[in-house]
Amino acid sequence: MLKSGTSIGSNLREAKYAQSKKDFLSKMSIALKEEYETEYWLELILESNMLDQMEVSKLLADCKVMRRILVSIVKTTRES
Repeated sequence: MLKSGTSIGSNLREAKYAQSKKDFLSKMSIALKEEYETEYWLELILESNMLDQMEVSKLLADCKVMRRILVSIVKTTRES
């Protein structure tokens, strides 16, 4: 989860300095894929009761908000 979660931020940073629209879209798409993986790990942690349920639920909710934002960015970029 640490790898996928931190990869989101690094790809967003790279997208900020993208050299082209195609490069920007690529970095945002990778960030979205990493978000899906992070969400998966959080769901496993939640189901396994490894950590405090309330904290994991909050992180999962934040992750889902990020997913909606990234989906919107990718979709808008593809359409423009």
